[in-house]
Amino acid sequence: MELNTIQPAEGAKHYKRRVGRGIGSGLGKTAGRGHKGQKSRAGGFHKVGFEGGQMPLQRRLPKRGFKSLATPYKAEVRLSDLEKLPVAEIDALALKQAGVISEMARNIRVIASGNLTKKVTLKGLAVTKGAKAAIEAAGGSVA
Repeated sequence: MELNTIQPAEGAKHYKRRVGRGIGSGLGKTAGRGHKGQKSRAGGFHKVGFEGGQMPLQRRLPKRGFKSLATPYKAEVRLSDLEKLPVAEIDALALKQAGVISEMARNIRVIASGNLTKKVTLKGLAVTKGAKAAIEAAGGSVA
């Protein structure tokens, strides 16, 4: 292959349609715009979703749902996840390094799900009542 022989694939490029250039072109006179109406005129346009004054679809349909922007920054940790960790002193950094929570997580909460048998110390983490009771029952503490 030579640089001077490179060309587009057959049929990939085509000439721009020349409208309004006489009857012989097939697109003379009205230039493919039809007769009369807003779309036939220069500068005739309407905003996206406009339906001629009829109530547009996006306003006819009910609003539903909500997507919180805080979601990527929240994380929940189960007691069973704490059980698997090799360290006794657990904070946000330890959880991120172990891959239990994402690197983006800021608001971390320990929830009472699963069993905890070993003694752990939590530092700087939010804990539910049930989780706190389970941690203290196992001999751990929440700071």
